[in-house]
This record gives sequence, C-alpha cells and structure tokens, in this order.
Amino acid sequence: MRLYRAALARNAKRLAGDVGYLAGEILRTVGPQPVIVSLARAGTPIGVLLQRALRRRKVRSAHYSVSIIRDRGIDLVAMEAIINRHGDKNIVFVDGWTGKGTINRELRHALSGTVIPSRLCVVADPAGVADISATCSDYLIPSGILNGIVSGLVSRSVLNEQYVGPGDFHACMFLEEHSEADETMAFIEAIEAEARNGNPRPVTGSRSTTTRDASIRSIQNVMLQFAINDPNHIKPGIAESTRALLRRMPRAICLGDRGDQDLLHLYHLAEFKGVDMSTAEQNPATRRRKSRPLGGASGERREGVARPEFPACGVGDFGEGFSLPFGRGFGRDGSFRRSSRGC
Repeated sequence: MRLYRAALARNAKRLAGDVGYLAGEILRTVGPQPVIVSLARAGTPIGVLLQRALRRRKVRSAHYSVSIIRDRGIDLVAMEAIINRHGDKNIVFVDGWTGKGTINRELRHALSGTVIPSRLCVVADPAGVADISATCSDYLIPSGILNGIVSGLVSRSVLNEQYVGPGDFHACMFLEEHSEADETMAFIEAIEAEARNGNPRPVTGSRSTTTRDASIRSIQNVMLQFAINDPNHIKPGIAESTRALLRRMPRAICLGDRGDQDLLHLYHLAEFKGVDMSTAEQNPATRRRKSRPLGGASGERREGVARPEFPACGVGDFGEGFSLPFGRGFGRDGSFRRSSRGC
C-alpha cells in the first residue's frame, strides 16, 4: 500500500490530465451522448473518471462496466441490455492500458458479427492498437497496482455453468471481506481533486504504426531470449508485469533503471517473490526501453500459481460511482446477485 500511495501522489495529476484529454477525444469522435463501456476490471475506475469528466462538461453520458475474457469473448447479454437502452452508435469501450493488444483483438473478434462498434479508448497505449489514447508512453497508472480494492470490490469474472446460465450476465463476486481495505472512492477522489485544480497537460502521444511495430519487436526479442513459444506467457509493460507478479510466479522479469520511481514496486515484488531479474543493461531485448519493464516472462506454471487471464466481471451501471445496480443479478446464486452492488 505504501508503494500504491506513492504512485498515486506521483502520477495523479498526469492521470487526471490524460482522462480530461480522453473525454474531449470521445466527444469529438462519438458526439454529445457517449455510452462508456468499461472493460472490467482495469477499465472500471477509468470509466468512472471519464464519466465524471464528461459530466463536468454538461454531457449526458452513460457508463457501464462489462466482462471480457480472453478466449471467451465479451458479455453479449450485457451488451444487448445496453443497446436496448442506448442504441449502438455511441458506444466506446474503455480500458486502462494496452499490453500486447490481446484484449483489443478479443474485442474486435467478439463484435465482428454484430453492429456494435469496437472503438477502444485507453489511457496508455504502448502496444499502439487503441483507437483513442492519451499517450503511447508506459507509465504507472496507480490503479494498476491494485485489483479489486480499487475497482469497487469486484472479483474477476466467473463464467461457468454452475453460476451462469443461458441469458445471464457474466458473474462476479462482491469482495465484502475486503471492505475495510477498499481504496476505490479514495482513488477516484484523488484524481478528481487534481482534475478540478490542475491545468490540462500536453498530450504525449497517440496510436502509431511505429509504436505498434516497436511493441511487436520487443515481444519477439523476449520470446527468443527466453525460448518462449506462446506470446501469452509474456506480460509487457508496467501494469501487466505488476499483475503477473501479484497473481503468479513468473520465470523472470526484465526491468529498466532501478532509479525509475515507476518501477520501484516491481523491484519490490520481484525481490519479495524471488523472481529472477535482469536490467536493461543486461538485457538486449530491453535496451531501447531502458526506463520501462518489457514484462514478466513466464515459463511453466509453478504449483499454486493463479491463472493470468485478464480480469473481468459482469455488467454494472456505474454512473459516476460504484453503487448503482443494473438489471438482473449476475447468476443464479444469491451471493453473485448481490455483487451487482459493486459491478
């Protein structure tokens, strides 16, 4: 938590500026009544911040959070419910960042047979694949350090026949046992305070072929260096490396300069878990990106390690916060229906 709070103090103003820029780009791209659909969980707090930024501009926007799971697709039942309320033309999907572009590809594939536009808006797009982004730089978005306790106490998706039947939304748990540690609204209010008090900052980048090509080359270099055949075993960038270290035991992590404040938590986590580290100077694959981690390169899973799939959960009508329910519950079990409070 000390590292999270330090990251929040250091990068809150930058994130507030990025969110303000994204709000303007969404209005320019979509029009005056956007429908923000956060990709849960990482996109959820960003979507709340965007909703608040749009409301400050007197925009009549809507905000939902929807499950998307790698190799399983997006929650089309939830999307149908949203379209029945708002139509499909003004939908914008929101996430915190891109890694390898996996979720962007999943989103486009899942929506390829529908009328739903697959516009993706992110804060940081080091993969160079988003339609709207505030920067291509890979920096530490503070919410990327934490999981459910900064995302409305919502778990990752539950999508199995025991809890999710035909016509149900994807399921999730409300992590009530962690309520005393919940940082969700404190995070939102910290960014909001900077948005109200700060001046808009210049945009540092947007999607480009150069960014995308550089990202692909970096991943290919790491695959060669570590003899990895499956690119899903590489987690590039600060946020994805953080989540890999929190959830599993990576084989190694490639890191930049230890003096980079945005990397301190990664050094801390890697040392705590005993993960092999290599620096940019030791690592040809990362020399061109000395100040950032290329990612946690994972080999075979070790016993007791959590799965690394992208977190996701149900659908929720958030408005400007995390407490408004939407539609039905999340499954046929009462504890999952109750999770609609947070998702």
